[in-house]
Amino acid sequence: MAGFRNPFELPKQLPIFPLSGAVLMPFGHLPLNVYEPRYIHMIDDALGQGRVVGMIQPRKVQGDPVPDDAELYDIGTVGRIIQFADPGDGRYVVTLEGLMRFRVEHCIEPEFGRGYRRVMPNYSTFEHDLNPNENDDGPGRERLLELTRTYFGEQEIEADWEAVAGAPYEALVASLSMSCPFAPEEKQALLETHDHEDRAAMLISLFEMSADGDHDGTIFKH
Repeated sequence: MAGFRNPFELPKQLPIFPLSGAVLMPFGHLPLNVYEPRYIHMIDDALGQGRVVGMIQPRKVQGDPVPDDAELYDIGTVGRIIQFADPGDGRYVVTLEGLMRFRVEHCIEPEFGRGYRRVMPNYSTFEHDLNPNENDDGPGRERLLELTRTYFGEQEIEADWEAVAGAPYEALVASLSMSCPFAPEEKQALLETHDHEDRAAMLISLFEMSADGDHDGTIFKH
């Protein structure tokens, strides 16, 4: 399958990285600390096989590690490893770039000796994810920026406001959807919107309804 953001073949069997509270949006960047042995294996294998893994949430909030039999949401996102570091302390530090979403057709038993789960993905519904939207003044941009300032102030989140204001709208929506301390089910709902314009509308609604809460940061551990 070829596309604007993905000139290589997407895998028919996708290794998955289940993690509560962490979603990867198309055009988003997700930093991860990886230290559990099975996911070290997964990154090792992915580096030699197209550098892609699937991020997906379990349906119920799970502790760390996520159990092998945890029920998963139907929709996740293919991420490509764009940064990789091995600090030498038994963990990897990677950054994933969101390519496109997928729907889980069915799960595959972990390969012996590797331990991580895989799925058979269906990409057909989300081919539009591969192409950036040319409307950089998308609906609600000014309202979204206004509410983001208020929300970040309430949550005591620091931001480079010059960079925020200058970010492409689609990338801004992706970053806010991923990094704001919404509940896992709210993040999943943002992920499952049709496109970034619908996602922006949902973000505006969440900001308007949001009460104060703790912020856990944007680097998720597994």
